[in-house]
Amino acid sequence: LTEVTEINLESNSVKIQTGEELEYDYLVKASGSRPFIPSIPGVELEGVYTVKDMEDGEKIEVAMNDPGVKNAVVIGAGTIALQVAVAFSKNNIKTTVTKPRPLILRSMLDPDIASKVQKKLEELEIRFILGKETVAIKGDGHVKSVLIGDAEVPADMVVACAGMRPNVDLAKEAGIEIGESGGIATDPFLHVKKGRGYIDNVYAAGDCVEVIDAITHRPRLSMLASTCVTQAKVISDNIFGDNSSFDPVLSPTVANIAGLQVGSVGINSETAKRYGMKVITGKKEKPTKPRYYPGRKSMLMKLLFDAYSERLIGAQIISEDQVADRIDELSIAIRSGMRARELRLMEKSFDPSLALHRDVMADAAEDALNV
Repeated sequence: LTEVTEINLESNSVKIQTGEELEYDYLVKASGSRPFIPSIPGVELEGVYTVKDMEDGEKIEVAMNDPGVKNAVVIGAGTIALQVAVAFSKNNIKTTVTKPRPLILRSMLDPDIASKVQKKLEELEIRFILGKETVAIKGDGHVKSVLIGDAEVPADMVVACAGMRPNVDLAKEAGIEIGESGGIATDPFLHVKKGRGYIDNVYAAGDCVEVIDAITHRPRLSMLASTCVTQAKVISDNIFGDNSSFDPVLSPTVANIAGLQVGSVGINSETAKRYGMKVITGKKEKPTKPRYYPGRKSMLMKLLFDAYSERLIGAQIISEDQVADRIDELSIAIRSGMRARELRLMEKSFDPSLALHRDVMADAAEDALNV
């Protein structure tokens, strides 16, 4: 492995760290993302970590197993931040999660669903300070506390999980166009753009790329491994002569947080409001198996429909049972343009050891129609 320090689109070459120039027939820009590090005084102190890769995880694991670590603060409240907080809590570290906005999992869930996740984590004695700025990280060489609003919270270690940003510096220097979301702009075939035209032999994929949302039709980021894999297949098809294009994204997302599986696909209510979309919602919580069958779990599902067409545009689920398959199923439903009335009457498989005869999805769709 070596670092590329310069891209020359005119000569079809890249310069690497040794100063050598390498020519290419095709170039794929897949530079990923980097952690956003908040501009907080003291963020450079020893004991402050970010989470990007395996190496970061190993450093955090070593630190959290230090007998002297009794208190930790996690800055951020996305899936990775909450998973870090759970790991600390299970290691008997008193943990505080903080962010400037008042909601956790804001990009995935509506407040009424996210509150259920927060309640679960509070049962693990994880403390939340939300809606207040992190003013400073204090310490003498090593972190000792974090000032959140006007409260000073003890901290032997801090993990900044305040989100990721596309790594596009090299692309910018080469004159490659950056989109409004901060990622590299591409055409549907994932060619990059310079000036007025797209470049046939230069592609971009992964966290550094701007995509189009399938519901809002606006540019956004989709920093998911599943998105990157699909983009890689599209690029390889095009390089080898099979014309493929990358469709607008729904970004189906799942995470396991303290044994609670959380999933979403499409847009949530906040995104709908931002783009002036009127929605109707339906929500239902039901067991995943009949009441007479052992081992059943509860599943909470919320569905969002366009208020005018009644088409499904978003879904959110939390359960201790299998969520990923349900999110993928609802992703297909959104792609196919299914409406609330169709979901309400959709045929579903039934076996008491596996599923209910009347599914939670049908009841959630009916709830939306009643609204």
